[in-house]
Amino acid sequence: MCCRGRADECALPYLGATCYCDLFCNRTVSDCCPDFWDFCLGIPPPFPPVQGCMHGGRIYPVFGTYWDNCNRCTCHEGGHWECDQEPCLVDPDMIKAINRGNYGWQAGNHSAFWGMTLDEGIRYRLGTIRPSSTVMNMNEIYTVLGQGEVLPTAFEASEKWPNLIHEPLDQGNCAGSWAFSTAAVASDRVSIHSLGHMTPILSPQNLLSCDTHHQQGCRGGRLDGAWWFLRRRGVVSDNCYPFSGREQNEASPTPRCMMHSRAMGRGKRQATSRCPNGQVDSNDIYQVTPAYRLGSDEKEIMKELMENGPVQALMEVHEDFFLYQRGIYSHTPVSQGRPEQYRRHGTHSVKITGWGEETLPDGRTIKYWTAANSWGPWWGERGHFRIVRGTNECDIETFVLGVWGRVGMEDMGHH
Repeated sequence: MCCRGRADECALPYLGATCYCDLFCNRTVSDCCPDFWDFCLGIPPPFPPVQGCMHGGRIYPVFGTYWDNCNRCTCHEGGHWECDQEPCLVDPDMIKAINRGNYGWQAGNHSAFWGMTLDEGIRYRLGTIRPSSTVMNMNEIYTVLGQGEVLPTAFEASEKWPNLIHEPLDQGNCAGSWAFSTAAVASDRVSIHSLGHMTPILSPQNLLSCDTHHQQGCRGGRLDGAWWFLRRRGVVSDNCYPFSGREQNEASPTPRCMMHSRAMGRGKRQATSRCPNGQVDSNDIYQVTPAYRLGSDEKEIMKELMENGPVQALMEVHEDFFLYQRGIYSHTPVSQGRPEQYRRHGTHSVKITGWGEETLPDGRTIKYWTAANSWGPWWGERGHFRIVRGTNECDIETFVLGVWGRVGMEDMGHH
């Protein structure tokens, strides 16, 4: 644009300041835009133009940068940009391909993931280490359906046990799903097995900071170690010992343990530290009995869930799962033709809370599990997701655990 006389609005942002394209700019001290003489007056500029690159209506200096999602772009001489080529966790092309593909679920941009690389998503948003072969081979407890016993086509734990099933927490960029899923299942089970006399939201931070034997806090951990700690040491409520951070630097050490307990006899424990949250006095320790593994048959998992409460499941998370918004998830083939760095997966753990069925427009019926994730209430279906049931989708039926809250008669009155 070129303007006659003085026109202050005839301006553009340039190298962090403002340049003008009106005739008034061409005075003893020039604040004209670099192409003013050439474009507006048709003459060469009186001095060589400043080197830089255009982006979004702005001119950046050489070596200036901007971020395009998870990739940094740098301005080089000659006015050209060079951008990193990392696969991003939020991939708009993949979102479009999933939503065009009739896969039974909708993908979208979860804003907390924007700007993260896929590699960072796998490293920081999961955090359950696959169990050793010894643990994977632990004996399964088989639940047998009684003669003529029929399970309902749909079930949701929060409907059977209102106010005893807790909402999902947010692990942030802490690879601690091992602690979050364990605390979530234990919270619901203690509430159910105490008949609502105790309804704690148990503290993932207590596990992250204090369960340190072969565990790595926000850099990953094992489910069997988490359940051992809950049985032998116990944890306090999330209110007493809140989560200390969503952003974890890999170099920073796990925050030191601020909750200790002593044996009281008969396996029960009592806290010997005050709550790290100074506003809370109640430092009751909650414990569980030994965790047990369920059979991988969907009906056995359903029966256990309906009788005793939500269960914990290991699952493999693929690159498309981060984009889940709603519907019945199954891993899609949209990344199959792309280079290997676009096809990543890692191990996660979640809380299964129910099941159901849905009839598709084409007449097919899809069976699904309902599960709570630990990515906060804004991800997925209010922090939950549905996933195909009965076909071991993403290994979700491979390693499923249940546990009993350790509840005595004295607990019923005390709390």
